[in-house]
Amino acid sequence: MVASDTCGASTSLSQKMKHSLHLSNQEENSNGREEVDREQASLPLTMSYNARIRPLLDAVDKLRQLKVMNEGIQLPTIVVVGDQSSGKSSVLESLAGISLPRGQGICTRVPLIMKLQHQPSDETELSLEYLGKEIETDEVNVARAINDATEEIAGNAKGISNIPLTLIVKKNGVPDLTMVDLPGITRVPVQGQPENIYEQISNIIMEYIRPEETIILNVLSATVDFPTCESIRMSQRVDKTGERTLAVVTKSDKAPEGLREKVTADDVHIGLGYVCVRNRIGDETYEEARIEEANLFNNHPLLCKIDKSMVGVPVLAQKLVQIQATIISKCLPEIVKKINDKLNSNVQELGSMPKHLSSITEAMTAFMQIVGSAKESLRKILVRGEFDEFPDEKEMHGTARLAEMLNKYAEQLQNKRVEFESKENFLMDEIGVLQETKGIGLPNFLPRTAFLTILQRKVKEVSDAPIDFVSNVWDYIEKVVVSVLTHHSANYPQLQSSNRRAASNLIERMKEKSLDRVMELTEMEKLTDYTCNPDYLAEWNQLMAGQNAFITIMNDRWATPKITIHAFGEIEVGHLREYPNAVRQNAFDMKMRITAYWNIVLRRLVDVTALHLQFSVHNLVNKEMESELVKEMMDPYGGGLERLLEEPPSVSNKRNRLKKSIKLLKESKDVLAKITDRISVDGAITYY
Repeated sequence: MVASDTCGASTSLSQKMKHSLHLSNQEENSNGREEVDREQASLPLTMSYNARIRPLLDAVDKLRQLKVMNEGIQLPTIVVVGDQSSGKSSVLESLAGISLPRGQGICTRVPLIMKLQHQPSDETELSLEYLGKEIETDEVNVARAINDATEEIAGNAKGISNIPLTLIVKKNGVPDLTMVDLPGITRVPVQGQPENIYEQISNIIMEYIRPEETIILNVLSATVDFPTCESIRMSQRVDKTGERTLAVVTKSDKAPEGLREKVTADDVHIGLGYVCVRNRIGDETYEEARIEEANLFNNHPLLCKIDKSMVGVPVLAQKLVQIQATIISKCLPEIVKKINDKLNSNVQELGSMPKHLSSITEAMTAFMQIVGSAKESLRKILVRGEFDEFPDEKEMHGTARLAEMLNKYAEQLQNKRVEFESKENFLMDEIGVLQETKGIGLPNFLPRTAFLTILQRKVKEVSDAPIDFVSNVWDYIEKVVVSVLTHHSANYPQLQSSNRRAASNLIERMKEKSLDRVMELTEMEKLTDYTCNPDYLAEWNQLMAGQNAFITIMNDRWATPKITIHAFGEIEVGHLREYPNAVRQNAFDMKMRITAYWNIVLRRLVDVTALHLQFSVHNLVNKEMESELVKEMMDPYGGGLERLLEEPPSVSNKRNRLKKSIKLLKESKDVLAKITDRISVDGAITYY
C-alpha cells in the first residue's frame, strides 16, 4: 500500500494506523501466549522494515535540524506529554535503553528531542546538540550531560525554557524513532519555580501538540483516574476525538485492579489505543526489566487478561514506529508542496525588492524612475481619469472625486441663491438701499451705487464658499500625491520623508496661490458689475415681464395682494402699497436686475475656480512636482542622492531574512528530493 496522499483528515489517518497496528497484532498473537518470558525479553525493539523507514525519518530530522518549522511548515512529530511523576522519563528510558535525569520535581525543563537510531554495531554513540553546539557523551554520563545542557539553556534554578535540546542515541536494538519529550505538567510551583510555572508548561505543550501533523503520546499512571489527568485535558483541547493520540499506561504493577476495564472502556477517547508497560525498577538492567515486564503481563492474575497487543515496551516501540512511518509518508507530499510554495513566494518577494544601489549614477537612475512613474500615475488619476492602478480604492479615483467636490460647491452656491430670493419682505432690501443712495438727479433713474451695494452684500455672504472649496480640493490633492509618491518609493524608504516634504511644500504654495486667486475673484465681483453674457438680458426681460401685473395689483387696493413672478413663485406684496409707485417700480426693476446678474456671478465663481484648479493641477503634475522633488533631493542639507546608497535597516534585514529563508528552503527541497529519488528507486514503502 503506497502512502501518497497529502496530510489530510485525521480520521483516515487514524483508520490507517489502526489497520496497520491490527495486522501487526494479529501476527504477534499468532505466536501464542506460550512464548517463554526470556524469549520475549530478548526480542529487539527494532522492526524488520526499519531500513526502509530510516531514510524517511532522517529526512524529517534533517528538516527539523534546518529549522524549517520556523518557515511555518509543520513536520510530523511524536510529542510525549504527561503529568509530573507519571513515569514519562521511565518510558523513554525503556525505549532508548539509557538513563535519563531523575529527581524530585520537574526533570525535563526544556523540550528534549530524542533521536533513536538502530545500528548493527554493539557500540553505543550518544551526543547532545543545543545552542549551536554538539557534545559527545556516553551511557554513564548522559544524565549528567543532559542536566548540564539544561542548566545552560534554562538556568540553574528550576525554571523552564522553550529552547530545545537534542539527544541522539545510536544503539543496537533501539527503534528508529524521533520523539519530543516535554516538561511534566504541574500546577503547584515548588521553591525556585516561577509562580506561573503551570501556564509556562501549558504554553509549550500546546505549541507542540496543536499542529495536525503531531502524534500525541500521552503517558498516564495506572494509579490515577484517567479523566482527571491534566495531560488528557490538554490533548483533548486540540484532538477532541483522540484520532492522533496514543496512551501509555505506566505503573501497571502498582494498580492492576480494574486496569483492563480502564483501557478497554476508553472513557477519555484515545483513538490510537493504549499500551500498558512496566518500567525499570531500582538497579534492574533494561534486559532484566523486560523479562520482569513479560512475566508480569503473562502471569499476573489480573494483568494477564489484558490483550497482548496492548502490553509491553516492545509493543509500544512497534506501534510508535508504525505510526511514525504512516504519518511521515502521509504528510510528505504536502510538506514538499508547502516548501515549494514558500520558496517560490520568497524568491518572488526578493526579486521585487529594490536593487541595492552602489553608485551615484545608479541612484540618479532609480530616483528619476520613481519620479517618472509617479508623474504617470498622477496623470492617470488627476488628469485623464484612469484608475487601473487603484481599481478598488475610490479615494484614488481623482477626477471623479474632484467632480463630486465641484458639484457640491456649485450646489452650495445655488442654495445661497435660493436664500437670497426669499419671498418674505419682498423688495424691502431694495427699497432701503434705494432710499439711502438717492441723491439730486433725474427721476426714475436707478443709481449704480445701489446696485453695487446689494451686489457686494450678496458676494460677501458667499465669499467663504470658494475659499473652503479650494482648501478642500488641495487637501485632497495632497493626499493623492503623497500616497502615489509613497507607493512608488516603497522600495526606498529613505526617500519617502523627503518626497512627502517636497509634495507638502509644493502643494502648500499652490494652495496659497489658489486661495489668493479666488479671493481676488470675489473682490472683483464686488468691485464692478459687468457681463457680456446674453443670458443676463434674456433673464432680466423674462423677470420684468411680470412688472405690469405687479403695478396693477399695487394700484388696485381691493385686489388680493399676491402675485406670481417667474423664478420667485407666488409672493405676498400687500406691504408695498404704502410706498409711492415710483419707489415700488424702481425697487422691482432693481430686484430683477440683481436676480438676473446674480446667476451670472454664481456661474462665474464656479467656472473660473474650476478652470483655475484644472490649470494648477496640470502644472503640478507635468512641471512643478518634478522640479520640487529634484530640488529637495539636491538640497545640501537633505543628504542628496547619497541617501539612496544607504539601505535602511528594515530593507536590509528583510533582504537578509529572505536570503536565509531561500537558502534554508532550497536545502530542505534538496533533502526531500533525495528521499523521493530513493523511494522511486527502492520502491514504495509498505506497512504491515
